[in-house]
This record gives sequence, C-alpha cells and structure tokens, in this order.
Amino acid sequence: MRGAVQGVGFRPYVFRLAGELGLGGWVGNDHRGVVLEAEGEAAAVSVFLERFPAELPPRAVVHEIERSWVEVAGATAFVIRESGRDGARSAVLLPDAATCEDCVREILDPRDRRYGYPFTNCTNCGPRFSIITGLPYDRPRTTMAGFAMCAACAAEYADPRDRRFHAQPNACPACGPRLWLEDGAGAPTGGTAESLAAAAGALREGRILAVKGLGGFHLMVDARDEESVARLRRRKGRYEKPLALMVPDLETARRLCAVDAVAAAALTSAEAPIVLLPRRPDAGVAAAVAPGNPRLGVMLPYTPLHHLLLRAVGFPLVATSGNLSDEPICTDNAEARERLKAIADLFLLHDRPIARHVDDSVLACPGGAFLPIRRARGLAPLPILVPRPSSGEAAPGILAVGAHQKNVVALMLGRRVFLSQHIGDMETPQAYAAFERVIRDFLSMYEARPALIAHDLHPDYLSTRWAREVVAGGVEDSSEAKSLLDGELVPVQHHHAHLASCLAEHGSEGRALGVIWDGTGLGTDGTIWGGEFLLGDARGFERVAALRPFRLPGGEAAVREPRRVALALLWELFGEEARARMPAGAFDDEVGALLGKMLATGSRAPVTTSAGRLFDGVAALVGLRNEVSFEGQAAMELEFVADWAIEDAYSIDVREGAALELDWRPLLAAVVEDSRRGVPAAIIAARFHGALAEGIGRVAERVGEPVVALSGGCFQNLLLTERCRRRLRRGGFEVLIHRQVPPNDGGISLGQAAVAAARRREPT
Repeated sequence: MRGAVQGVGFRPYVFRLAGELGLGGWVGNDHRGVVLEAEGEAAAVSVFLERFPAELPPRAVVHEIERSWVEVAGATAFVIRESGRDGARSAVLLPDAATCEDCVREILDPRDRRYGYPFTNCTNCGPRFSIITGLPYDRPRTTMAGFAMCAACAAEYADPRDRRFHAQPNACPACGPRLWLEDGAGAPTGGTAESLAAAAGALREGRILAVKGLGGFHLMVDARDEESVARLRRRKGRYEKPLALMVPDLETARRLCAVDAVAAAALTSAEAPIVLLPRRPDAGVAAAVAPGNPRLGVMLPYTPLHHLLLRAVGFPLVATSGNLSDEPICTDNAEARERLKAIADLFLLHDRPIARHVDDSVLACPGGAFLPIRRARGLAPLPILVPRPSSGEAAPGILAVGAHQKNVVALMLGRRVFLSQHIGDMETPQAYAAFERVIRDFLSMYEARPALIAHDLHPDYLSTRWAREVVAGGVEDSSEAKSLLDGELVPVQHHHAHLASCLAEHGSEGRALGVIWDGTGLGTDGTIWGGEFLLGDARGFERVAALRPFRLPGGEAAVREPRRVALALLWELFGEEARARMPAGAFDDEVGALLGKMLATGSRAPVTTSAGRLFDGVAALVGLRNEVSFEGQAAMELEFVADWAIEDAYSIDVREGAALELDWRPLLAAVVEDSRRGVPAAIIAARFHGALAEGIGRVAERVGEPVVALSGGCFQNLLLTERCRRRLRRGGFEVLIHRQVPPNDGGISLGQAAVAAARRREPT
C-alpha cells in the first residue's frame, strides 16, 4: 500500500482485522509504505480483501495497492513486523494532525492519567511531519527517540485493542516531554499546571507570550486589547498585515464571524487550518488585528497545549508566527530566546524537539469550496497525485525549487509530487537558509537523486540562483545537497508553471486556456508579464492574449507605491496631462516631474502587463492606498471595499493583433470620471471587478478553448474569482480553480515539476 499509510494506525488496523478473521501472516512499514501478507481459509481471505480497503483508519489515504498471490507459508498467527529500511524510499510522510476528540476528553478529565497533559496524542492525532527524522516512520526516527515510554505507555503501545497501539509519539506526564514558563531573564516557573496558569494570567494582563507549539513558535496576546495588539505589531515589525486568531471553540468562532457548514468543517478538521471568515460587526476584537479587513483569519486549538491554554483564558488570542517580519518561524528554544527576546515578555517552552518548521495552513471557503492560500501544517508534505503518463514511462526524479515569493519546494517521484511546507518570501538570509534546509531534508529523507532540477526563468530569483550554482558547485556548504544533485536544469516560465500547476492538481492532461494573473513574472520576451492568457498544457504554451502593457516608473519602487502605477496608467490615457489628473497630494512637484520624465523616456520604467499592478493603480486612483506595507495590500483593499451587490461593469475592449489585447483604457477612463463625480469607491471597485471578469469571458470566447484554468495570485481575490467563474460558466466553459495548492506562488513548484516531467517525455 502506497500513500499516507504510516503513522495513522494502519498496521494496528490490519492486525485487528486479520485477528478477527482468524488469518495468519504479518504487516510492516517499509521504504515504500505498508506491506502485508495474509493467509487462511479462502472465505476468510475473501472477506479480508473486501473489508480491508473499505474500513481504513480515518487519517489513512491509499494511493496505490499492489496485490499478488504467493505460496502458503503456514503462518497461524498474525504479527506486526519490525520496519524494513532497504530500497528506494517513497513512503508518504504524514502531516501533523489536530488533537482528536478522544484525546481532548482525556486531558479535560480529572480522573484520567493524562489530565492536563499538553503532549497527549494517539494514532488518530498528534505530531508527525514536525517530529520525523527518517523513514520508515518509527519512534527511533522521530524527535521522541529521547523519551523512553513508561510501563503504562508501553502497555498501550503493545496492546492491539488500544488506540495508542504503535502510536510512535505516545507519552504521558510520567515519561514524556515537559512544559515550563520562562520570564525575560530565563527564570523558569513551576510545573505544567503552574506554568499554564501563569501564562494565562500574563495574557489577561496584556503581556505578549511566545508559545512553542507543534511546528514552531506562536506569538500570542489578548486579541481584544487594542494597545497590546498594537505593541505586538510594533515589536514584530508587522504594521498592517492581518494577524491570525486562535479561539477556544467553534461557538466563539461563530460569535466573531459568519461560519457556514463548509467553514465549520474546515475549522474542526484534522488539518485545523486558519480559515478566512467574514467578520461580524460586533466581533469584539481589536481593530488592529486586521485593519480595514472585512475578514478574520480564525483557527481552533490544534494541540493539547493550545486547548489547555485557550480554556484557561477563555477569550480569543492573536496567534501569529513567532518571528520578525519576513523571517521563518523559530523552532528551537535557544533560537527563540535570542530572536524573540525583543518581542515576547514570557516564553512557554517544552523539551520535545521540532525537526522542521511548519507554519499554519490558510484556507478561504468561497462558494462552498476550499481555496488554499497557504499549504502547510496539516497538509504538507502530502503529495499531489498526477496522472500516469500515456506512454507508460514514469517521470524521472525531479526537484522543483519554486519561486521567489511564497516559496515551496517540490520533489516528484513517479506519479507523486511531494510538496514542502510553506517557506515564504526569499528576502532574508534566514529565509534562504530555511529554503536550503528544506531541500536537504527532502533529498535525504527520500535518498533522492533528481535527474532534473526545475526552476523559474528569472535569473535573479534566489531559488534560480541556488539551482544554477549548486549544479555548478558554487553554493557554499552544499556538499550534502551537491552529493544528491547532479541533474539537468530545466528553466520554466513563471506563468506556464501556474497553468501547469492548476492542470496537475485537477489531473487534467489536455490543454486549457490559462488565465494567469499575478504581480510579476519574467516573460519569454524579457518583459514583465502578469496579465496573461496562455493556451497549452504542461508540454508548452502559446501566449494568445495579455493585458494592454504599461510602464512601472522606478521598477520595484512601483510595487511599493501604487500611486506610481496610477500615474503610469493615466499616462497611457492622457500623456503629459496625467500628473494633473492624479488625486490631490499624491506627489510633490519634484517627484511628479521625475516620474513624468521616466514615463516620457522609458528610462527606469520597465514595461509590464501585470494585472496585480493594475489593481494597485486603480486602488490609488480611488483614494484607497498610495503606498503599501505588504505585498498585495492595495489590491486587497480594492476587493474589500467593493459592493458585491453591484452587478454592472465598466466597458473593456478586446483588440486584435498578433495576440489579443485586453485593453483596460475604457475601464480606466470610466474609473477616472466616476471618481471625479464623487461616485463611492464601493461602486467603482465593483464595476472594476465586473469589467475584468467580462473581459476574461470575451477573450475565452475568442480563443474557443472549452476548458479555462484560473491561476496566479490575483485569483486569491474572491470577488474576481467568483465573477469570472460565473461569467465563464454562462459562456459554457469548464472552469478549473485551485483546490489543492494555492493559486499564488505557493503552487508554482508543482507546475515546475509537471513541466519538467512533460518535457522529459517528449520525443527527441
């Protein structure tokens, strides 16, 4: 059995089923997954074959079963064998799973020996990916190796009737990890109960607590306290980007936000992600939690420690990543004491080592379906199963190193693409070091020697530089990675990877029209793409349409200052008169004159088709945002202000040429006129979104491809995605929207791997 079959109670399940049917044989983990042999009376074996795949443990996912008849060995008993380690590794590493209801009941029951124990788990829940150090998945190859089970835990582990039978992280207060609280000077406070009580008291007083969780540290503070949240923002250097909340239970989530059945299922699932939910007007959390945002990112407690802490305080907590802005989260106690000492007042620590950092996953739930925004805890590193090639030839091992922002690494082995946890933006030395660690981790865990290394076309992305330099032997301290990397480099155009990613997760082998809208990506013509219509599949594409191009005065500076983009858009309509059409106070005369010169001459003003920058420019024109403090902020505010009840749209043109051009100038002229007349931003923003959806529909009709895939960071915009979906379906198109990987650059590596595999299979 290949799939998510290790660490989910699979062997105990098989053991119990075989015993019930009186079969002999064995079951064991190995490098591929789970292997078993069963023998007995023909009728009993037939029942086993019927029941076995139909009654799997709740966390098990079987991708493939290979089955054959063998000679009878004469076994009369059924046993669990020691794990085998020989052969090429392909077993699926299981994600960490939220605490199950049985374990929650135990930690809340004063009569239970695990009452109040923050590290309670069983085969249905608890740490997996964050603690595993090697395959197959057994306790000696986890960070629990240093904790010897007491007699009571060992008896549970050995009892096939117990739900902790072969639960590798099994522990209790007598033998497992311990919890303690430290103040800023490093002085510990009491045992578990005393530490939890003191931590809860500190949170009630408005103090900032650094909590060592499952895959790293959270910074926690009372979400109701405006001053405390503002203090956390100042210390962390995260001034406006929304902060996540952890709430005690589903009822509290419902008091804060509108929670439909799909969202409730996501919140209470074993994945337990942060879910973006419409906030209620009387939510009662500080405005500083998510300034100007109609949604709150909410999650429920997903470890026993979180359950105990949230019950002790009884109110919502900010639970943001334990790091400085743009750095990876801390995982080690000593590291946290050093890196977080200027942020946290107290540290709630434990002594179970974290093998690798794992951020919280983030989901939206538009239209009754999941839209991943960040794929991490609970989901990574589960693989995406791609179609078996029609040629029958399996793809070689492929390492895909992802993009520069929202980086995720992928390792393709056969039909399975293993996706790493979220690494983030490659802006700091710490992020780059985390990127290298994740690659070494994947390669060593699977003992993989990829034949191909896929990377973005952009030469200045740090992920691209790493791929090129490691193959050339130029990366410092990369001996371990270099020993496993001697493959061929495969450059993949950014937006082609987006298209291939969407097709791969849907198992689609045919071609589609990819509407790929994002901020920036290097095009094959050397310009900055971002509003693309690509007709093709993983093997290749034709650029059949794009947004009308415009300039970015100052290049990267325009990404941080939407007002520059606004001026560039107006320049396309009014030329030298554009400065006079800008909202009052956008620039002083000197800066305005300099930007005008850039636009007139083209100096330091690269050409782009970026849909993300178009959103930025319109946000500045309607007075929402002249400068941003985080990527996508202006576009988000334009989405948030829009009135969803407004159905009409501005006009937009599709022009013929070597490729179709989606001409936004009529749309922009209408925005300028409505702004001059004082039309509310809510109406302008709604009409703007409607025009773009209509333009996408018209281009799709001109191209005539029946399948349309929507990908790129712009399709995190729920209003744009919903309007596009409705418009395209009215036109009779099949619409593919991301459901397993994010539409943003967090899904790029899956597409890179798919493109590399398709190119390798092409006849030479």
